[in-house]
Amino acid sequence: MSAPENRADIDPAVVALIEQQAELSDVLAGLGDTDWELPSRCDGWSVRDVVLHLAQTNELAIGSLDGSSAAVASSFRGGGRQDSTIDDAVADMVDRERGASSSAIHERWESGVAALQRAFESCDLSRRVPWATGQLSARTLATTRLAETWIHTGDVADAVGVVLLPSDRLRDIARLAWRTLPYAFARAGQKMTGPVAFELDGPRGDRWDFVPDAEPLTTIRGSADDLCNVAARRIDPSDTSLVGDGPDAAAVLDLVRTYA
Repeated sequence: MSAPENRADIDPAVVALIEQQAELSDVLAGLGDTDWELPSRCDGWSVRDVVLHLAQTNELAIGSLDGSSAAVASSFRGGGRQDSTIDDAVADMVDRERGASSSAIHERWESGVAALQRAFESCDLSRRVPWATGQLSARTLATTRLAETWIHTGDVADAVGVVLLPSDRLRDIARLAWRTLPYAFARAGQKMTGPVAFELDGPRGDRWDFVPDAEPLTTIRGSADDLCNVAARRIDPSDTSLVGDGPDAAAVLDLVRTYA
């Protein structure tokens, strides 16, 4: 699916998601049958599994936007199993439907992309909707879908040998990683010493600063592309340009993630 030409009336968060989905669609359009079976960077998942996962979670996002909140919550809880994590739940979803053909999954992805775009364009983006960890705005849901789609676009491209250039869409992903730092620390049972700032270099060489209201005690500097890949758990901070100073610098680079 191609990104819309006339975007004036579409929220920038939704535009970014549409563009990212279009990038993945372009990669998928060039795949042969054997490409879908190649192993991806997601442990135990092939290209086909990755695309199936994205199709499934797009459908959950549609359900979140159209009011199917009980189904969304149940899916992320692994059908109600009390000991199931979100990662367990999404892995179970893929396992249950792994037998589908690559052509069927490709068609499911494309139709889901179109349906999700319509759902976002027709809703109030400030409305709170259910998602994996609770309630969030529909606009934030669009950004979480952008982040996950970007991560898995990279997984597919890496598997099939396609080189993708970083884009300005990384700004929204980096900001999501910055905004969710308190949650990342809490999830790990840790406390932030104080506010954190990001001073990042965008793909065009411009500076992207994410600065808290209060004086930051910790600052992370470097490439936005590197920061987003670290947050995606696709690269180790020590293998990047990222540096930090302040009491939480090491912990931020260890815990940062684009949480849903």
